[in-house]
Amino acid sequence: MGQAAQAPSGTRDFLADELRRRKSAIAAVSEVFERYGFDPLETPAFERLEVVTGKYGEEASSLLFKILRRGVHEAGGQADLALRYDHTVPLARVIGTHGSKLPSPFKRYAIGPVWRADRPQEGRFREFVQCDVDTVGSHSPLADAEVVYAVADALEALGVDDFRFLVNSREALRGLLEVYGVGAESGEGVLAALDKLDKIGGDAVVAELAQRGVATDTAEGIVADIAADSPDRIRAKLEANPRGKQGLADIDQLLKLAGGLGGRVVFAPRMVRGLDYYTGAIWEVEAAGYPGAVAAGGRYDRLVAALGGPDVPAVGGSVGIERILAMRETTAEDGQGLDVALTALGGDESGMLRLAHDLRRCGLRVGTYLGSSTKLAKQLKWAHEQQARLAVIRGADEQAAGEVTVRDMASGEQHRVPDEGAAAYVERLLGR
Repeated sequence: MGQAAQAPSGTRDFLADELRRRKSAIAAVSEVFERYGFDPLETPAFERLEVVTGKYGEEASSLLFKILRRGVHEAGGQADLALRYDHTVPLARVIGTHGSKLPSPFKRYAIGPVWRADRPQEGRFREFVQCDVDTVGSHSPLADAEVVYAVADALEALGVDDFRFLVNSREALRGLLEVYGVGAESGEGVLAALDKLDKIGGDAVVAELAQRGVATDTAEGIVADIAADSPDRIRAKLEANPRGKQGLADIDQLLKLAGGLGGRVVFAPRMVRGLDYYTGAIWEVEAAGYPGAVAAGGRYDRLVAALGGPDVPAVGGSVGIERILAMRETTAEDGQGLDVALTALGGDESGMLRLAHDLRRCGLRVGTYLGSSTKLAKQLKWAHEQQARLAVIRGADEQAAGEVTVRDMASGEQHRVPDEGAAAYVERLLGR
């Protein structure tokens, strides 16, 4: 196959069984979010470039898929739009645009594709689906806990059972930087480097911090603190720092409120989250057998105001449905065949079309043979390939008798029934 006939790098084609599996998973997540009282929201696939620029941090901002000017402006070659990087910044923009029409607090979920100009590799795509749930307009720690519970239930609905929420706080991390004398102007860049600890290791992070102007001994101290096996080291460091103490209080409050999840919620100082818009408690979810985080989230109280909207608090989370689906093995149960396959053997076929219409109105999945062969063996082979449960045959003998033959494709057993009772007979066989 020539390159022109392939899907663009970092994207995929989803054939029937895989697409049904994805839709089933998305429906399961949606049902959980609806159960928690979150309303669906859909935003455009692209946003104005000025809306998304500077909202994600250094590394993430470099992954924006920018769109060049279109139509009469095409010759300019300048980008003024960007494909949606996530669902959070569009939500903040919606609050700024439609806030007066929305309930407060506003609870919404969004499930749909996002785009990142990343380097495609195994399990990493440029186009993928995110499942987000957010509450805007509540300072209450109950809002944080509710998002955590909703994400936990969503993971269980997807068949992920052995998981842990790793909790930290951006305020605790910023307090730690204050303890070490790292200025606020370089704080976000330092946190972005610390977020790479599990990916590139402590020595590489220390080297990157040094490149950012952080003294080597200071960088080593910060890395050692957040990488320590016990959070007690961080707690001791932040004892005299007001900002850090508030961050620790936020962590402890979330741990307490999420106590219903048992030991699944723990304080993890090394968990940073690289996006700049986070302001309070943050978390990621690790699950046995899955590489990387399967969910993540946190509080982002100033993002809506940064986009020109009201200064309202917000908290949310995202389920990594792509990572979860990628780790599942496709089984025969994932396929969905026909309930009924109707043959086309010549003669008066109007009766078969009426039967197909009646069966479809009963909610059955019905297919009619549309090939050129008039041989029964060929058409039964097609029915088998369609994973049909039943085949309905109406050849010359059946037409003359005003009957059809209904064949069980698994057992080969078959019976002839009158035309007028065929639909009811098929329904009974299929348990409808």
